[in-house]
Amino acid sequence: MADIPTTSTTLLRDIAEDPANARWEEFAARYRPMMEAFMRERFPSVEADDIIQETLIALCKVLPNYRYAPDEKGYFHNYLTGILRNNAMKVLRKRKRDSERLTEYADWPETNQPGYDDEPLREAIFEIALRQFLADESVADRTKRIFERTAIDNESPEAVAASFKMTRHAVDQAKSRAMARLRDIVRELEAAGDVRG
Repeated sequence: MADIPTTSTTLLRDIAEDPANARWEEFAARYRPMMEAFMRERFPSVEADDIIQETLIALCKVLPNYRYAPDEKGYFHNYLTGILRNNAMKVLRKRKRDSERLTEYADWPETNQPGYDDEPLREAIFEIALRQFLADESVADRTKRIFERTAIDNESPEAVAASFKMTRHAVDQAKSRAMARLRDIVRELEAAGDVRG
């Protein structure tokens, strides 16, 4: 990784007090090489510029409450790379969810509806079906929560089972019921030709 910059408490104080402070340029110049190196080493498949920009935006919000105390809280560069790591992990989790969602699409019935294979239409149908499923009062609230946490938020079934005091098998069954209901809603949307939401 690139050299770790020496922490300047006056620099941190100045940018914490004023998000428009000209010293932000100094901060970016000082820490960007380290952030870029961190992203190259740890998250080479993630667009570093986007994550660094999000991290700087996040810093604007958190620095006013940040207190540099290396003996108590650790070094600033660790704090900074922690934010970078969290932002990069969000991107990777979203990619995984999107990939799993597309895998689910592949298992759903094909249709003769013109343009159905177009990805934007498939996305629209799924989003409408998901909204209808979550609003369906005939589906148990717990089933909806289990589906959201396992299929959308990508939590592990074991963690969800523990929080609901259920077995892993019961969680899998609830998710399976939810997917079956979603497939039914998709079929209904296809039959009606309604993709407006």
